[in-house]
Amino acid sequence: MGLHPRSARTYSKNERGSVVGLLKDLLAPKKKDLASIEETLTPQRPKQPPTSTDSEWLRAEFVPKVYSYAARPTPTEQWRERHVLPTSVKHNAEHESRGLTASVRRASPGTDEVAFKPHHRALLEPPDQAERKEQRIPIHPRMKSFIQILTTPTADTPGTTLLLHFDNKRYLVGSLGEGTQRASVQMGARLLKCSDCFLTGRTEWSNTGGLIGMILTLADQAGSSRQNGLEDAIREAWHKGKNLGVLDDRVKMRELEDEAKSKVKVNSLRIFSPPNVNRTLATARRFVFRKGMPVDVHEITNDRFQQEGEDEWAPYWADENIKVWAMSISPDSAPKPQTPRVSRPITPRKRTIDEVYDRQSTTKTVMNDELTQKERDQLAVKAVVSEMFDSSWRLDVLHETPLSEVKLPATIFIRNAETKQTERYRGPLPGGDKPLPDPNLTVLVRRPWPGALVETLPATEPAKEAISYIIRNHTMRGKLDPKAAERMNLKHPKDRAKLAAGDSVENADGETITPEMVLGPSKPGGGFAVVDVPDISYIDNLLDRPEWHEPKVMDGVGGIVWICGKDVATDARVHNFMRTFSKLEHVISSPDYCPNNIALDSPAASTIRLRKVDPARYGVPVHDTDDEAAAQAHGGSDNYLAMRKNHPLPTNGVRLAKRGLILQLEPNFEVQRNQVLSPLDISSVEDVMDPDVLAEAAKAQEAILTPSPEETSWADSLPNGDAEVITLGTGSALPSKYRNVSATLVRVPGWGSILLDCGENTLGQLRRVFTPSELAEVFQSLRIIFISHMHADHHLGTASVIKAWYAEVHNSTPAPLPTDDEDNRPLLDPSQRRLAVISEPAMIEWLSEYSSIEDFGFSRLAPLNISPAWPPRDKPSSLNWFVAPSSLASLPTTAAKVQRVQRNTFPASLLNLSDIQAVLVTHCHGARAVSITLPSGFKVSYSGDCRPSKHFELIGQGSTVCIHEATFDDELAGDAQAKNHSTTSEALGVAQGMRAKACVLTHFSQRYQKIPVLEKGGAGGSGGSELPTIKDAESEPEDFDAELSANPTDAFSGPLEDVAATFPDQVTSNGSGEQHNLPSKREPKNNTDTVPFSPMPAVKPTAQLEAAKFKLNSDMKVCVAFDYMRVKVGEIWQMEKFTPALLRLFAEEEKVPDVLAEGSANGDKGNGGGGGKNGGKQTEGKKGKQKQQGKPEKQAESPQKGQLKQE
Repeated sequence: MGLHPRSARTYSKNERGSVVGLLKDLLAPKKKDLASIEETLTPQRPKQPPTSTDSEWLRAEFVPKVYSYAARPTPTEQWRERHVLPTSVKHNAEHESRGLTASVRRASPGTDEVAFKPHHRALLEPPDQAERKEQRIPIHPRMKSFIQILTTPTADTPGTTLLLHFDNKRYLVGSLGEGTQRASVQMGARLLKCSDCFLTGRTEWSNTGGLIGMILTLADQAGSSRQNGLEDAIREAWHKGKNLGVLDDRVKMRELEDEAKSKVKVNSLRIFSPPNVNRTLATARRFVFRKGMPVDVHEITNDRFQQEGEDEWAPYWADENIKVWAMSISPDSAPKPQTPRVSRPITPRKRTIDEVYDRQSTTKTVMNDELTQKERDQLAVKAVVSEMFDSSWRLDVLHETPLSEVKLPATIFIRNAETKQTERYRGPLPGGDKPLPDPNLTVLVRRPWPGALVETLPATEPAKEAISYIIRNHTMRGKLDPKAAERMNLKHPKDRAKLAAGDSVENADGETITPEMVLGPSKPGGGFAVVDVPDISYIDNLLDRPEWHEPKVMDGVGGIVWICGKDVATDARVHNFMRTFSKLEHVISSPDYCPNNIALDSPAASTIRLRKVDPARYGVPVHDTDDEAAAQAHGGSDNYLAMRKNHPLPTNGVRLAKRGLILQLEPNFEVQRNQVLSPLDISSVEDVMDPDVLAEAAKAQEAILTPSPEETSWADSLPNGDAEVITLGTGSALPSKYRNVSATLVRVPGWGSILLDCGENTLGQLRRVFTPSELAEVFQSLRIIFISHMHADHHLGTASVIKAWYAEVHNSTPAPLPTDDEDNRPLLDPSQRRLAVISEPAMIEWLSEYSSIEDFGFSRLAPLNISPAWPPRDKPSSLNWFVAPSSLASLPTTAAKVQRVQRNTFPASLLNLSDIQAVLVTHCHGARAVSITLPSGFKVSYSGDCRPSKHFELIGQGSTVCIHEATFDDELAGDAQAKNHSTTSEALGVAQGMRAKACVLTHFSQRYQKIPVLEKGGAGGSGGSELPTIKDAESEPEDFDAELSANPTDAFSGPLEDVAATFPDQVTSNGSGEQHNLPSKREPKNNTDTVPFSPMPAVKPTAQLEAAKFKLNSDMKVCVAFDYMRVKVGEIWQMEKFTPALLRLFAEEEKVPDVLAEGSANGDKGNGGGGGKNGGKQTEGKKGKQKQQGKPEKQAESPQKGQLKQE
């Protein structure tokens, strides 16, 4: 990877011509004098680090971008042995690698130099501060502002999050742990105006686990907002062109469009954080890709460069609303690293980025002594993050290359000689069994987006610094004193207005009058401090900070929010500090004092209602209550009550954090409790149940007491009929107010447990289902975590679950890491008590990379890649101990690489399994469905997300239970096909085709769908629909052949690119690339009626929930799963009895869109606490006006919403 900054300097027209020429020379494979290029392109820079006099230079913005790699020499090397190669000139210089400057030169073919310059250090400083320091300190009029507590430490939300509210802007402050996003929706907090986040504490998953999901959602919202803005801009340009009579003038219309588009705001996100947050995000580069929302992470350290003459107490950062002082706190004494260090990778040692570029001595990095290695590493990682969220890579840009030189896996296109259209190439592939029709045939391929091509990040280790902040409004100007104005002979109202605005004027006598001469005293802006203290070793260094006694910092501060780790809030030193600063309000957010209340009221209320229908399968989520007499009524704990009694907090100005609590900063500091949300009232939820629903439920409860002979025989035929399926989360796609994301736990008595997928906050869902003692047993028995694919809603909770397991089973003690030459078979011995994480290589590599940031238990795992089976060729899956691609690439020969992989291939018996098979399915690249067979004969098959798969049906033959996604109702078959999901009938068809004894339907769309009613095929009667059968051609993933290889080392191919199955960088003849109209990936099948695609299922005008009737040709039992359901496989037949009651229950509920989008993308403001039938206290919010989509203009020829071609 190479990095190149983009200067914000504006070049003249003549200069632009020279720039283009120099760029062409730069990219050509010939020597070029770097000094002369730098001199031509770059303004004169100071040789020393910038000072306050270098403001012009500091205002220049540099956006580091990432170079792609050249292709490997042979197909068997896949993507692993690339050289640094600049991107092409025509398209890539303008789009894929914007801002290329002369920081890289081509000295000779295959040799590049990457230069970090001293002025790049400005990228590591707080943004926009040079320009701010040149301006006079703003003195603002009064503007109402406040902070509100969104989350307190609970099972649903492990961290504490605050929302700082101004009319024009929002700021997130505190933790962004798992569940934060959904809790914000539950609270009705609108985050679209949020462009700055201040992360507190240390960089660890409990603080940052929700960050990736939050950014993805904000990016999607920003992209949608920008797209609407562009559509409006084009219509505005069209109307303007019509009024000017220039609609036929293409040049003029293009100018009008460009002018209108330039006014559309580009949303960005700034994150201030402790060290290693950039690296945390960069580890996700293989599965996170967004466009159009720049993300800029500024890591706060103690070694910030202070400019000469800068005020010692100047704020770290400021904008138009606030000033921020950041405090980086270290523990008293950092613990010595244990041996071996858990930050080591599974290979002998992780190579730095410099070494990655230095393959075969073809690339070197030009170092500058004025930049430390740490600074170079920080710049490199910032470049990766920049590409992840603000790349201009396009899916429809293709590059020409001879067919014989295409590197697989790749999606290949070709121009149709007759139609001139771009089509998919479906002929023989390079390296395949069949000869190529023409090795020199010109085909079209994509080049990967640059961020995903970075194989290895710079080495790092866990950061101990914990970040806290003091945040204040700007000073508010005093009022104009009329008598003073008269004394100064100021009679003109305009002069008085200028003085009130802070400007000096001349009076009638020619004297200069300054604002201080006529205005009353200024008032310091109101503010607060938020301190994050992970453990007691941070207390002394925090309390000794000089900021607490400096008026320039503390004037106007009215309160402190304490985010406390275990035992911090009970410490006498903290209590004495609170007494010393008794004039401040102290708000304590600590698991020691705060109860584990329910934070996600809506899914909990739904489960409580289901419990009234089927109490054997659903229960009240485990939580603490505020009732001292019944604190443990629902499996909770009364530890917080004992802590309050044994370690009472100071009484003067100290209060506990609660959801909705507000600290008003302006116009006056005060604590407001009117929006505090009451805990979910279980009885009130139960009291509103419809009597007809309860009557139907009573019939079902009575019916299951007397099973029929057929039902008894069916249950007796099951191996491990007492195995339990627990659907922790059943929602799909976006985080939802009402549904948890995907995770299913299968518990088999006498064998152990399997966790199938692990979406964000799976740990919290486990803590809601099991009491603490039960959860300890679950972790003790947990044997396997299987991750089906690399979508965030299926795997972002894995790290926290592993960390909790690591603490319970191994007391957070690391194990020695194996060497590459070591036989890993002994590590799978049961005495090792390892947790097998089975998935595709990208998942395992993500966990491996993140282990250098935090010791979450990676050294105790068995990281296993499962290769896909191919039933038509009798090719089974294999389990391979994960070997880092960089480690394989270091081996001298292909034979050595094959030997390394084969030595790390293990039979399923080492996991106490009879068999485990996985197949590729149609959803995203690398998506797998799995079938796991235990020695007892119990067989569970899990689909993950996918279209119906014949291969999955084959490996799942004879399953005891099939757990299959049913995202869409059959009426939305077109949406299911377009989004690579399954309908209800398709899921049932797969389960019936594999002769499964039972089927659990899960992963529903975020709106309720029809509940299936089943009847036997020979029963006749009501005319239920026959279940579809799957054809081989329909179930095969695109590019299936390209993803399989006879070379075992290809099992570790990557990196992942979800938006296109093109991984290796290609050697292309048209380096510029061109845009093409690509054929749709969702071509309708010959035997399928095409259903128009709709972005989301429409909400029916009536709240009636209908049943969908299907005919079964087997004795398979089926249940529809909802969150927190616990069902024994042998009792699934009982759940069919509850279908009438469920139909009545859901018919009573109001169908509202629950997709996350600030309440909705249209600006509807959600209600805190779920409200209404969901129980909890309702916070009223005004509904925003819904923006109409596709509203026709008066003139039919005007561009319409949704018709804007993506550019």
